[in-house]
Amino acid sequence: MRAHRRTVLIAIVGALVISTSGPLVRLSEVTPATSAFFRCLYAVPPIVLLAWLERRRLGPMPGKAAAAAWAAGLMFALDLLFWHHAIEYVGAGLATVLGNLQVFIVAFAAWALFKERPSRRLMIGTPVVFAGVVLISGVFDSAAYGSDPMAGVLTGVATSLCYAVFLLLMKGSSGRAAGPLAHATVVATVVIALLSPLFGGADFVPRWPAHGWLLLLALGPQVLGWSLITFSLPRQPAALTALLLLIQPLTTVGISALALGEHPSPLQLAGCAVIVLGVLYGSRRPQPTLAGVEQDAQVPKTSTV
Repeated sequence: MRAHRRTVLIAIVGALVISTSGPLVRLSEVTPATSAFFRCLYAVPPIVLLAWLERRRLGPMPGKAAAAAWAAGLMFALDLLFWHHAIEYVGAGLATVLGNLQVFIVAFAAWALFKERPSRRLMIGTPVVFAGVVLISGVFDSAAYGSDPMAGVLTGVATSLCYAVFLLLMKGSSGRAAGPLAHATVVATVVIALLSPLFGGADFVPRWPAHGWLLLLALGPQVLGWSLITFSLPRQPAALTALLLLIQPLTTVGISALALGEHPSPLQLAGCAVIVLGVLYGSRRPQPTLAGVEQDAQVPKTSTV
């Protein structure tokens, strides 16, 4: 139980660290492809060093785990490219909320892949969450925040799909943190560079102060934040990790309002609330009582897979 609580705490700290990602992207004021590329490139040296130290302690990574990390790197590249565009369309706060629809995708995928059966609550919560997505899209809102709210929703949903696959692939990391993340980060760097022309192009010439923000983005969220989350992924159910990552959008909305002056419309804020409440409701799992009757648990099931 103590080990589980420590793992949950590590995941929460990781989520808090990565919650600064969106605001740092906005502060860099570079194109989406540029910020996606350099956040990975600047992270490569420190994460490779951490992976080397981990390898000395645990030995080489199993081939299956390495292959999963390479595939995860591809999905992470797409995740970043879509998400950084969503930030441009609807701001850091709303884009982060949309990117975390992965909670439902992970829960359903984990049912198929890891036999982590979703509850009836999740089935009920799914349409509620997508109603929140519609509110954020600005379809019924002439005062919607963002340069293109509908494009923000589309790229945000694409982000969630890629993000969910990335999390599920990283779950098979054989209990390691740095090694799989190093493989995934190197692959993501190469893939982003190759795909950048399809996503508006990247400026590969560093300029100050933009790259000061990108360096902070790489060392903070990319290296520290994702190392903590990658450590926690194999040690708890995928759906629980995805739920804990909801701390990220909640924190990012607050940071974006205070530091960047982002002010979504009342309907968009209502959409954020609907999404968060829907995910919180849907992610809770039933727990059998002594009489064999299912009751709603106060927290998600925490048995390992």
